[in-house]
This record gives sequence, C-alpha cells and structure tokens, in this order.
Amino acid sequence: MTVEEAIKTAITYETRVRDVYQEAVDKATDEKGRRIFKLLADEEQHHLDFLYSKLAMWQASGELTIEGLRTALPSKERIIEGTKKMKAQVSGKDYGAEINMLQKALEAEKVTSSFYKKMVEKLPGDAQKMFAQFVEIEEGHLALVQAELDSVTKMGYWFDFREFDLYGD
Repeated sequence: MTVEEAIKTAITYETRVRDVYQEAVDKATDEKGRRIFKLLADEEQHHLDFLYSKLAMWQASGELTIEGLRTALPSKERIIEGTKKMKAQVSGKDYGAEINMLQKALEAEKVTSSFYKKMVEKLPGDAQKMFAQFVEIEEGHLALVQAELDSVTKMGYWFDFREFDLYGD
C-alpha cells in the first residue's frame, strides 16, 4: 500500500468512526453520554481534517510532516487510572441505546486501530511516525470507550471526564 492509499484508507476509517459517534450523539438518552459522544465525534473530525491536510501535502510535494495531530483525551494510562477511582452508584436508568452505540464504537475503534498498526509496520519514515501517533491516540479511544461500556453495564453511571485534567496540567 502506498502512502497516498494509506491516507485515503485512514480517511475512510476515520469517517466511519466519526459517524458512529455522531449517531450516538443523536440517539443517546443520557446527557453525560451525549457529551462524551460529542467529544469523541469532534476528536474524529479533527483526525479527518488532519488527514485531508496531509493528503494534500503528500499529493503536492511527496512529503509528509506529522505536526498538528492532537487529542483532547487523556492517555490510555490516565483513563485506566481514572476508572480505578470511580465509585459504583445505583441507577435504574436503562442505558440500552448507549450500550448499543458504545459496542458499535468499540468495534469501529478496534478495526481502525488495527489498520493503523499495520501501517506502522508497512510504511516508511514520516508516514510510519504519523500512523504511530494515531495508534497511541486510538488506544486512548479504545480505553475510554471500554471504560464507558463497563460503567454503564456494570456500575450504572457514566464516567465523568472531570476526574481528569484533559490538558495534563
């Protein structure tokens, strides 16, 4: 697979994941759930914007820089640590719609992450470095979606982002 094909394929994956989160925003019955899905949809849109700019750069010059990729989410390690701090609460609310959307999101994130890992193995230079950054970010997304899924299926409440300092300060 060429660098251009890899970027175009990544755009397809990121579009799919973004659309899953956007659908979840529209279907979620819980306000905290909507907020988290919106944050993730925005994150995926940033990835798309980044990839489109890198595609244009590659097509124009055959070069690639990796600056500009960021995430608003904490690292996988911070998410896991945050889940340890959560306290179970009793809730009778039905999170069926949220559970369904989280399961779809988890699957989409796994497939996307797998693609990025393959690109790290196959592509050279800056393309490899760019996709390695995506692997790291996607691992955080996977951890967050899994934590959310665990919280609504096992503990009955949504994970609250305020437990984290999203900017590492």
